[in-house]
Amino acid sequence: MSDIHPGQAGLPQPVKNQSDDRAYDANEGKRLFSQYNCAGCHFNGGGGIGPALMDAQWIYGENPENIYATIVEGRPNGMPSFRQKIPDNQVWELVAYVRSMSGQLRKDVAPTRNDNMNARRSEQRTERKTPLPTTPGRNQ
Repeated sequence: MSDIHPGQAGLPQPVKNQSDDRAYDANEGKRLFSQYNCAGCHFNGGGGIGPALMDAQWIYGENPENIYATIVEGRPNGMPSFRQKIPDNQVWELVAYVRSMSGQLRKDVAPTRNDNMNARRSEQRTERKTPLPTTPGRNQ
């Protein structure tokens, strides 16, 4: 008997992406997504030239190893290969962010939307105002 078992050649084996559990890594993936101009084709995850990343339809698979392979190897008809162009740890951070766009990460790990994409400004961006004293007898 041997420890060698048959399997499907060429398909990535299931892996656990450590970046899926770290909010910092998912946030870095969000920054890298913009920096490497992934948004140029995927339009912030909504799809355009490249496929949408916010829905449940995944052409090459939604698992971390599938997304990793897509980034590193590229895909026919448009997705370039980033092999030896992006460090391995950054690829895993991008994988975490891409998975977060379709709701595959825990809510305490997934980054929030950019302020310019929200319906209203973040409370942290509100201008500081000094409270006015109330005067007795005035309608409040």
